[in-house]
Amino acid sequence: MRSSRTLFHTVALSLVMTAASLGATAAHAADKISIMVGGYEKQIYLPAKLAEGLGYFKDEGLDVELLNESAGVDAENQLLAGAVQGVVGFYDHCVDLQAKGKFIESVVQFSRVPGEVELVSTKHPEIKSFADLKGKSVGVTGLGSSTNFLTLYMATKAGLTPADVTPVPVGAGQTFIAAMQQDAIQAGMTTEPTISRMLKTGEASVLVDLRTLKGTEAALGGTYPAASLYMDAAWVDAHKEDVQKLANAFVKTLRFINTHSGAEIAEKMPKDFYVGDKEGYIKALDAGKEMFTADGVMPEDGPKTVLAVLSQFSKNVKGKTIDLSKTYTTEFVKNVK
Repeated sequence: MRSSRTLFHTVALSLVMTAASLGATAAHAADKISIMVGGYEKQIYLPAKLAEGLGYFKDEGLDVELLNESAGVDAENQLLAGAVQGVVGFYDHCVDLQAKGKFIESVVQFSRVPGEVELVSTKHPEIKSFADLKGKSVGVTGLGSSTNFLTLYMATKAGLTPADVTPVPVGAGQTFIAAMQQDAIQAGMTTEPTISRMLKTGEASVLVDLRTLKGTEAALGGTYPAASLYMDAAWVDAHKEDVQKLANAFVKTLRFINTHSGAEIAEKMPKDFYVGDKEGYIKALDAGKEMFTADGVMPEDGPKTVLAVLSQFSKNVKGKTIDLSKTYTTEFVKNVK
């Protein structure tokens, strides 16, 4: 009888431990945070893969899954569908979506300038300014994307109308390069490392440089906060502990970028991001570090510049009243030790 009771208790204990183990596994799976990155090989979104490479997510006890999507507008759709909890993409989506009644906020602001360059094909030496793009096809990552809005804004500043240029969605990287090589586009907006690749081969030259504060202020009239981690405001309110941990990881990553050389940063990145040119990748990193914030805080004058651009070219924003204070928060980044 005693042995039977012992066996019973042993089996019962085993079942309880198994159930507890399965429960812990389920809880761990539920705690996974999926973040869609609008092209994580792009240097403008460097903090995403760098935070992973430095182990900062794990240091915070987070299970973060980084997913790749070449166009920011598509990443935004994944967030709205609830497929991911966050997006590493341009802040301007937060402004655009508020006009549709969706409250999305930047919780960590990675950059204060777009980090983009308008390249022009060297097959078209007649193009010397944005005004010369009249009647031309210009590459953007996607229709309705940040690159689309910025292109139209600069075209208008140059005296053109939106109808004077034809935006063509060509993505980034090899698809952008192929489009320019085939003359499907005569100019286009893209990021590093695509910029350096095309300049090195002599297939393109710089028309407008939005990688620096000086270039951005001249072209857009002020700082233009771009790359960020943005999330649904309701999700943020319901998961403040997780959001704080994400902010901790990303702010520490931004500090790393600001205190280390391009060569040191490159060593923490996937080798295929070099696209066969590590030296060029490092050079681009050193030249582009100025774009990143040191603390994840939104530049004070930035949201107004973004709103000014979108008010002209986003049919969603035009004529709408936008509460910019609800498009970003500094609550979490200011708590990082």
